[in-house]
Formats: sequence, structure tokens, C-alpha cells
Amino acid sequence: MRRDDVGTKRTFPMVCVCVLTLARNVCAEVGMIFRGIWALRRRYCTGPLLLLGIAFGLFYHTVTIDRDRTEFKSIHRDQRNKSAVFDYKLLFKNPERLISLLEASQTDSFVYHSKRSCVGKAIILTGQHAPTDTEVQLYQRVLQQQGYRVDQARYAETSASLRQDRRDGRDWSILICLKGSEKSCLRKINFAHPQHHQMVNIIPAFAGVFLDMGGVCRFLTDSQLSGVTLPIRPSACASSTSPQEGTTNVAEDKWRRPITLSHSDTQSMNATINVYVLVTSATPLTAFVHRTALVKPHLDKTSYTTELQVFFRERLGPVLSHKAIEHMNHVIIDILKAALLTTKDSSSSSRCQLCFQLMTFSLHYNYSLDPVVVKLQTDLHFDGMKDPHFDGQIAKEYMLEDVLKLLFPACSSDAEEPSLQFRTKEENQNQKYGDCEGPNGLCLPPDEMHLLQQFNQHLKRPGPFQLPDLIQTESLSAQDYGWRPALMALLQELSLYYTRKHQTESLDDPKSLEASDPLSRKGRCVDPHLRQLYTDPPMVLMPAFNAREKEYRAEVPFDVITIRIRPEAVSPHCHIHLDEHRGPRMANYPVGLGNSRINILVMDESEAEPIVMTIYTLYIYRESRPSLPMFEEYVMCSFMQDCGLVVRPDQPCGLELIPGTRSSEEAQASPRPCLSGDEPGRWVVPCLSCSDNRTCDWREVAWQPDSCYHPLLDQPQLQTCMMGRKVLFIGDSTNRGMMFYLMERVNTTLEDWDKAHDTIIYHNLNQGRTIASYSYYPQFWLPKAQRPTFQRALQQLLERSRPLENSPQTVLVTGGVQWLNLNHLRTIKQVLGREGLEKIRVVVKSLGMGFHLPVDGIRSLPLNGVQELYNVNKNILESAKHLGYEVIDTLSITMGRYREFLQGRCACHFHEVYKLPFPTASSQSKLKILSVGGESRNPASEQTGPQEHEEPPSQPDVSYHVKGPVNAVYSEILLSRICVNHAVKGTIH
Repeated sequence: MRRDDVGTKRTFPMVCVCVLTLARNVCAEVGMIFRGIWALRRRYCTGPLLLLGIAFGLFYHTVTIDRDRTEFKSIHRDQRNKSAVFDYKLLFKNPERLISLLEASQTDSFVYHSKRSCVGKAIILTGQHAPTDTEVQLYQRVLQQQGYRVDQARYAETSASLRQDRRDGRDWSILICLKGSEKSCLRKINFAHPQHHQMVNIIPAFAGVFLDMGGVCRFLTDSQLSGVTLPIRPSACASSTSPQEGTTNVAEDKWRRPITLSHSDTQSMNATINVYVLVTSATPLTAFVHRTALVKPHLDKTSYTTELQVFFRERLGPVLSHKAIEHMNHVIIDILKAALLTTKDSSSSSRCQLCFQLMTFSLHYNYSLDPVVVKLQTDLHFDGMKDPHFDGQIAKEYMLEDVLKLLFPACSSDAEEPSLQFRTKEENQNQKYGDCEGPNGLCLPPDEMHLLQQFNQHLKRPGPFQLPDLIQTESLSAQDYGWRPALMALLQELSLYYTRKHQTESLDDPKSLEASDPLSRKGRCVDPHLRQLYTDPPMVLMPAFNAREKEYRAEVPFDVITIRIRPEAVSPHCHIHLDEHRGPRMANYPVGLGNSRINILVMDESEAEPIVMTIYTLYIYRESRPSLPMFEEYVMCSFMQDCGLVVRPDQPCGLELIPGTRSSEEAQASPRPCLSGDEPGRWVVPCLSCSDNRTCDWREVAWQPDSCYHPLLDQPQLQTCMMGRKVLFIGDSTNRGMMFYLMERVNTTLEDWDKAHDTIIYHNLNQGRTIASYSYYPQFWLPKAQRPTFQRALQQLLERSRPLENSPQTVLVTGGVQWLNLNHLRTIKQVLGREGLEKIRVVVKSLGMGFHLPVDGIRSLPLNGVQELYNVNKNILESAKHLGYEVIDTLSITMGRYREFLQGRCACHFHEVYKLPFPTASSQSKLKILSVGGESRNPASEQTGPQEHEEPPSQPDVSYHVKGPVNAVYSEILLSRICVNHAVKGTIH
């Protein structure tokens, strides 16, 4: 015998003793196994083979024991499942008991969903939206009202909260992914599966399912749907297509059920309806339909919102309307189930148990109760409304608010977030609950329990949502998706119970909501606040909108010349008016350069006398034209009209190079002074390139007549000229702006200013040696029968300004924006002749730009109407000169710079009077008007500026300044025509 055999003999008894000792407590059969192996060893086996046999024996016996235990557990599980089924049946008979158990479990430690969500964090990924968009603000406001802490980021990768989130992913409760951030959201969901309590507004199972694949909805190309006929157009998922009416295909005809209806029953059922669906779970499928729909009747160009039940009832009556809603729900659920059936990733459905998805189903009814899906879109879409920017966005946000309040009930944020120790305890108890040790034997996993509790809360307070029948066994059943029949039965039982309950409550008290608030029932404005302030284009409000904040500021660039504004009240019983008690609810405002103000009045009109409850104020600052400083190398460019509003189609628009003005050369003007105020001219400005107006130095823009120059008077010349004169102005506010400019130039400061709309006289000019008077015409705010005629207004002005000298020392300046016509010129001639004033100097200010913007509440000229102004203006100028009057062609001066209007709804004011921060003896701003030899002169160049002034001998208490470079140009032309002899003699060439 070899030594190794001896060694084996010596060691084997020790191994055998240990093995037998261990096996003795297991079973007597183990000894028999070892005895058999021992016998075999003596005859055939070596030591290693014997060990292998022992291992096999132990493995076999362990498998046997595990099989026995499994069978034992299976027996007990079957018994417990029978008990559970029995419990379910009892709950079906008594759904109140089921609801009581669900609500009781809400406060139990193993289900802490609501409390954890309330103290959790909501993250909004804005994507393509700006943080100031009203939709983003809505999410922020509602979630904060519901008790959540809200963070914002553009994408998941840029969110500090998501980057710092622990791997267990429990630092957030809600993730809202707006347009443009969907892919980022899906990456986050795929990387870190959301916990049971976490909710995301994207269902991963739907990702890509409703995309377009070669003109066909992607899920329709799946082989699992072969042979299934769905009421959907193959191209319904194409983003470029719009719902088309009146056409069908073979698949649609096959799906339609034969329903016998008279033509009168469905003659009005030719329309496309947008139905808005909220899918709250994919597995099992639970979805809600909002009661509001978007309807586009056949042949109508626009859509309108209405309630689904109202729409069907008005067109079909109570019986058929009920059937129509059933068929509509059937279509929606079948499409959703078919889409889920084709999801390739089976785990995607359970990846986010409480994820939800908003969808828009565009259904077409063609004289039938059975609709066809012509378009499928994720999110909410309100295209086709008459005012899609306001009406569509407002309708969408109202619906989003309904969704958020349904999914995230209000709760207190004071509760403390569960600690890690408590979470561990919760998880352990969840495991116990999974073994049916929960209350009343509801054998549901934790995720399904969460889902059932959420579903119960949704049904308990559905608000404007309705639940379609989810169990459609005709085509696609729950078993197709592996959904637990017990869970589906519980969901259906809850649905039936709450449906019956809500129907009973509505029959018992159809006006319960109104009756709960007696003031609202009377139409009283009980909450006089704004819900949101909508503008087009959108503006960034400072501070961000808050219903309790009453003043806001916003800035807009130079190119924005109009703003549409629509405030939306919290209560429908509160009425909104802009600027005045009878102002419009929504308006298109012109935005002048500088500051504009809009007052928003929230009013209670339930009584005979309306009451202003709250006033919001919006201050808008419009930036000046973008400008670059003038460099050494520049060219001189000229323009007559802006290409944005071509008044003279026969003339070029925009900047043109003035020949011979390269580098440092300047435009050369004629040495001849202009003989009238309507000499043709154009604006000139230095630029780096005439092809880009952003390279121009607009601070140096000047008006240049083509063949002459308008002399400029310095202050001594002007004061000498105006000595002993009386200057009478009659016209609108543009005429009044010229008067204030004259007063400031003569006095070096404007001490008195008023938006006079009647007759007013100023005696404090030129140390009392000059008098100015003004009469407003036409008084358009009065009823037409009560408005003074031009003749009467002129006679009153002459009467109040007497004594008047029948010489050029008396000057009459008349004109306005667009009211002047040839009849007014004839009236002036007749009145002056009758009053013995035919020798006074008359200056006619011609028409001007204005009323060219689409502004609510005032007339607005179309393009051809604006172009017609040029011909009317030309006739006025020729007729005035024929009568011997001086003229100023303000239309030619203003049409090239029509964008540079200042405050005023007419967009016709090119002047603004504002109060200086301190009194000054000289407040003349820089004026650019080309004089002789192309030299740009400032008539106040000899005066000190408003910040470097000498103290006058007697400083006024208040000083004003007339700003506006366009107004300054034609006002200087007015001064040159009044003082024509003084100007020519006193101008330095």
C-alpha cells in the first residue's frame, strides 16, 4: 500500500466524522447516503472522488429540502390568496370599507407618499421656455401653493438639485419637464429609477411611441397590432400635418360601427374636437379626460373652447350625447392600450409608477357618433383659436392648473421629512406588507398600493376631470399587459363607486359650488387680484409677477413698437379695464420711446356704480435706437422713409449712400436759405456702412433739405425776433408741443406746462414781452353734436388773445396730425378777413405720421390709407402757399422716423414734456439740423447744459424740458419761418 493511500485512510475518518456530525441533525437518510458512499470507497473510489460524492449528496438533499419548503410556502400562499380573494369580494360588496382602508393607510408608516411629497422638492426643467414665461410661472406658483419647494433649471444635467441628488434619488418629489427638456428627463429616469413617491410628467413607455415614422404613427407599424383595426389615421402622429376634415380611409370605414341615426340627429356632428387626456399611470392604464374641449366646426376657420357634455348635448340631445361620450372614451382608451402593447422595453412601464402624461387627441366627427383620430400629440395644444397667443395660452394654463391640483393636493410644508432611519423602517414594513401582513389582507405590493391610493384621491376630488371606462375587454384586455386582475378590479370598483356618488351629489344639489359662496353667487368681486398678466411679445416683469405685487417694470428693445396686453383676473366676477373705468379688457398699446405707463383696474361691477377694487401699474421703458459712436472712417447715409412703412412707393426706402462723402468728408449743403418750410429734404446720418443701420451714430442724425438750409437762431436773435409778438396756436397736442418748444427756446427754460385741452394764455415769455396762447382743436372726446366747430374755436382764441395787431407781429400757427383739410384753410381766410386780421402771419403745420399702428379704441389707417396721406398733405401745402401762408411739411419729416414716437396711443407724438430733477436756466437739448456748408449747429450751443448751468438771477421753483429730436427739427423750422428776416441777417455762414 502506498503512502498516499495510508494518508487517505488516516484523514478520511476525520472528514467522515465531521460530515456525519453535521448531517445527523438533518435527516436519517443522510447516514444511509454516507454508508453507501463508504462502501463504494472501499471497493472503487479514491479520496477526491469520495469528496465529490459527498458534495453531490448534500446539494441533492438541499434542493429536496428547498423544494419541500417551496411547496409548503405555496400551499400557505394559495390559502392566503384565497383569503385575499375573499377579502376583495367583501370589499367589492362594500366599497366604503375599501376607501376607508385606503385613507387609513395614508397615515400609516408604510405609506408616506403624501407627507413625503409635501415636504419634498419640485424641480422644473424649463427647456426652451424662459424662466419668466407665464407657463413656467404657473408651475412655480401652483406647486408652491401646494406646499412644495421649487427649483428651476434648463436641463437635468444643469440642475444642481439633480446633480447633487443621492443615488437613492429621494431628494426630489416632482420633476416637471417642459418642452425641449424631454430627452434630458428621460435620461435621468433611465439612469436613476424614480422611487414610489416620485412623479414625472413623462411616461417612459410613451417615449417614442407616438412619433412619426415615415408618415405613419410608430406604434401602428408594430407586428403585435397586425389584424387590429383602430380608428386612427396612420399619419396622425406626423408633426407637420394638421387635422383634415371630410376624408376617410378604408381602416376608418371598417372600424365604424353601424349606428342607425337619422340625418337630423347628426347633421351638426361635422367637426374636429381636441380632447385633452391626462394619463396618470401606464401599468395599469389609468387616464382622465378634461371636461373642456376645443371645437372647430366644419368650414369654420377658428376654434373655440366649450365643455364636452354641453357640445354633445346641444347637438345630439341627452340620450345620444351619452353614447357619443362613451364612444369617444372607447377610442381614446383603445389607442392608449394599443400604444402600450407595442412598447419594446417591458421594464419601461414600471420604471416610473407614478409618472403622468398629458395628451391631445384630435377627433374628427363626420356625421357619426364614432370619431376618427386625426392627430395625436403629447402635451396640451390649442392651435386654431381666434387668438392663439392669449386665448390658447390662457386656456392651456387653466387646464394645467387643474392638472396640478388634481395630482398634487395641497398640504402643509411644515411637516418634517422622514429621516433615513424612518425610511429604513418604512422599507422593512413594506416588505412585511408585501407578505400580506398589511391591514385587512390587501395583498398588494407597495408600488401598487401607492397607485391605488393616488387613484382614490383623484376620484375623490376629480374637479373638471372625468374618468373613462378603463376595462375594455372587447379588444385589448388587462391580461395582455400582465396587469393583476385584483388591482384592476379594485380600480374599477373605485371608479364605479365615485361615479355613482358624484352623479347623486350633482342631482341633489346641482348648484352646490355656487351656493358655497353667497357673494360669488351674487356676482361680487370677492378676490380683486390678477391671476396673470399676459403680453405679446412676452415681457420680463420686474419683479416677477405676483398677485399681491401692484407695480411692475419692463424693458423692450427699440424695434418693439406695440404691446398687446391682457390681464386675467383670479375671479370671473372681477372685471378688468385698462387705464380708465370704461377702458378695454385687452388692448394693443403703442410703446413710445422712453417711459410708458399702463394702469390695470380690477373692478366690481355687481352694483349700479362700479367700484375700483385694485389698481395694478405697468411701467414700460422702450430703448432708443441702437447706435455706434462715430469713428474716423465713416460714410454719410441718407434716408427719406423707413422700409417698415413705405409711404411713397415711388421712392426708395432705407439708408442710401450720399455720393462723395467717404472717410471724413461731410455732406455739403447749399448756401441758399430755404424760402419755405416744405423744401424737399431727407435725414442724414454717419455710418460705417449704409447697408446696416446698426452701424450708424444716431445721435448725429440731422434733417437736410436737398437744395437749401433752414437758418438757426441763437437765443439773442430769437428773443429779439419774438419781442412784442403774440403767437396763437390752434390744433391738437402735436401743435401744442411746438408751442412748448418755442416757449422753452425763448425763455431758456419752461416754467409752466399743462396738457391743456381748452384755451390757455401764457404771459411770462421773454420777460413779459411775448405772449403765447393756445386752443385745443378738435375736441374729439365730446359727442359730435357738442364739439365746437373750427370757426368757433378760432374766433374764441382770437377773442381771448386780444388786443391783436394786424401785422406779422401777430402769428397764427394751425395744424395737427391728420384732421386739417382745405375747408379749414378757407375758414381761416374768412375769419381773419372778417376780424380785420388779414395781414397777420399764418403758419400751417401740415399732416404728420400717426394712427398707423393697430391700436384698440382708436382709428387705425391701413397701408393704403397712410400712402394716401401724402397726396392729401401735398394738396394742403399747395393750397396754403397759394393763400399766402407759411407752411411746414411735417409729414416728410416724420415719415422716415415714424418708429421714434413718444408717449400717446396715436403714435403721433414726437415730443414729451418732463419735469427736470432741479430748476435750470437752460434746458435746451442738443439739436442737429444741417446749416450752411454741412455744419451741424446747436442753437443752444452758447448756453450751458442742464448739469453745468450758471444760476440765473431768479431761479424758478420748477423747470420742465421738451424732449424729442423730431419735434425739435420742425419746431426750429417754425421759428425760422416766423423770424425769417432776423434769421437770414443773423446767421453766421
